[in-house]
Amino acid sequence: MTPFRPRAHLATHEVTNQPAPLEDVNFFSADAMLIDAVRWSGADKYRDRIAELGARVGSAETQGWSAEANKATPIFKPFDRYGHRIDEVEFHPSYHKLMALGLDAGVSACAWREKENGHALHAGLFILMSMADHGVCCPMSMTYAVVPALRREPSVADEWVPRVAASAYDERFIPASEKRGATMGMAMTEKQGGSDVRANTTQATPSADGDYTLQGHKWFCSAPMSDAFLTLAYAPGGLTCFIVPRWKPDGERNAIEIQRLKDKVGDRSNASSEIEYRNAVGRRVGEEGKGVRTIIEMVNLTRLDCIIGSAAQMRQAVALAAWHAQGRSAFQRRLIDQPLMRAVIADLSLDAEMAVALAFRLARAIDEGEEALKRIGLPLGKFLTSKRSPIVLAEAMECHGGAGFVEEGPIARIFRQSPLNAIWEGSGNVIALDLLRALARETDARDAYLAEVSSAKGASRTLDAAIDEAATLLTSPIPESQARRAAERLALTLAAAILAQHAPSAVSDAFAARRLKPDALNYGAGAAAIDENALLARAALAA
Repeated sequence: MTPFRPRAHLATHEVTNQPAPLEDVNFFSADAMLIDAVRWSGADKYRDRIAELGARVGSAETQGWSAEANKATPIFKPFDRYGHRIDEVEFHPSYHKLMALGLDAGVSACAWREKENGHALHAGLFILMSMADHGVCCPMSMTYAVVPALRREPSVADEWVPRVAASAYDERFIPASEKRGATMGMAMTEKQGGSDVRANTTQATPSADGDYTLQGHKWFCSAPMSDAFLTLAYAPGGLTCFIVPRWKPDGERNAIEIQRLKDKVGDRSNASSEIEYRNAVGRRVGEEGKGVRTIIEMVNLTRLDCIIGSAAQMRQAVALAAWHAQGRSAFQRRLIDQPLMRAVIADLSLDAEMAVALAFRLARAIDEGEEALKRIGLPLGKFLTSKRSPIVLAEAMECHGGAGFVEEGPIARIFRQSPLNAIWEGSGNVIALDLLRALARETDARDAYLAEVSSAKGASRTLDAAIDEAATLLTSPIPESQARRAAERLALTLAAAILAQHAPSAVSDAFAARRLKPDALNYGAGAAAIDENALLARAALAA
């Protein structure tokens, strides 16, 4: 939070030419990109609700909470003062304030509580919450995404879905049955396998009461203070999904031992851990041997959140760059009035527009049951947006000069966060190969893609050529070595088609010209003429 009336007249100089922080601005109502996306995605009926969170997120108070929660990182407490094992993580109070802000607003619950356009509403709330703090969005995303997996086991769903869909945060570490709302974590990967979960070694042994006892380790367990975790282990019937609560049915702490917390590049307000199950009690979710199939819809939803989170990073970075350029001068001119800076920020804004459009279109696809489009669109969207985000953040940081490279401002924090979504729920290679599997096994996914992009035919010759190229690409099997190229080209064409149907022509024309037929590596270096005035007007927040 900005200090109250700091001194500007110092003994050796006067502090001038320093932009004020981008605070006390409604991050929704001042944002043309988000307003447009909420409108066409079907979430416009919730506009007041989204705007309410936008005001809270954009406040100096909330932005201050994020700075505090990322500075005072979580502390692992393995034992109490007497030597009892407790396996707890202590967070700064600002972390809990952020968690309450998002969960009470319905970030995790709205998709399951609303009858219409719930996932589009989730996209609107999640993108704003990400602009408050990305770390707390990790447990919020997992709590949102677990519902389809929980529903695979009716008795588990009856008990746990009302808890995770309660739209309430309860920070107390007590049994979930005694709390106002619950959060969920995930513990899937192990040291020897990573994304190859079939290489897991954790064993699940059936008990006489129908539960299982789990013995093994997990290399990444995010949000270890969650009330329960979905996890994979080998039961007698094969790799199976389980829910492992922090508390056993008899009221004792479950034998989930935290080994250490990860010292991460970003995502620092949130705790990620290595854990061991020491005969921990778990309940089966789905059939034995069908663990991967059980969690697949959960994976799809967390991939959607990777897209939304990356969109939030790029959107916020572009807004911060535009704000800085409007408020600072160099060589007798405001930065925003200088041709090269205008060219850079206008070009940067195209990737923010792309990511926001993809996020909301795919959320709408989930709302409307467009399964085939979802199957191909989610890996494409995740591949493109998560790869672009670190590049956008680096350039936006450069727009700030040296001030962007210090931790006091938000741009450095977002930059450190930006590589995560390319890693979580499948790295670039995993996602590209998943795309190939979808194309090989599901012709309806290919047809859904072609139908979506063909709807934009006639918008521009460049886009028409890209659509024809995509159709040709999909007519024959794609070699593994070309999977990344295929993912990139198909994703860019999909994004351009969505923008052509929903964004102002200044945006869609510029994106097609600069991204479908690139002639430069760096932002602001493209030769194709674009409407910089229109793009810059949307890049900035109307503070």
